[in-house]
Amino acid sequence: MSDNKTIIPPQYDVNAKWDACLDLTVRRFVYSSLGGAFGALLLFRSPVSRWASVAFGAGIGIGSAYTECSQLFGGSPAKLAASKFAETPASQMQKDKTKGVHAIEVVLNLG
Repeated sequence: MSDNKTIIPPQYDVNAKWDACLDLTVRRFVYSSLGGAFGALLLFRSPVSRWASVAFGAGIGIGSAYTECSQLFGGSPAKLAASKFAETPASQMQKDKTKGVHAIEVVLNLG
């Protein structure tokens, strides 16, 4: 009797991705909540401020875990293209006659 187990490539193993995602989310939630609680004990005296600090830490943890999990599943929560600045060469710069300074043309590539 031979075992005919098929080996699933890592990029298609959804169960392993979900396990890693849940583990990452729980760890980041707990650690950042504890960090927020520790910071709240040091910085704030009001219970409302302390709970707000814990909630802020928990939000940071869940947000960072969400970003990491989105990348793990091959997507991104928001694909923002970085603006590319290109300055014109010095020979193409025009002199601003009213103020006597050089005007730099900046080209934004929002592709």
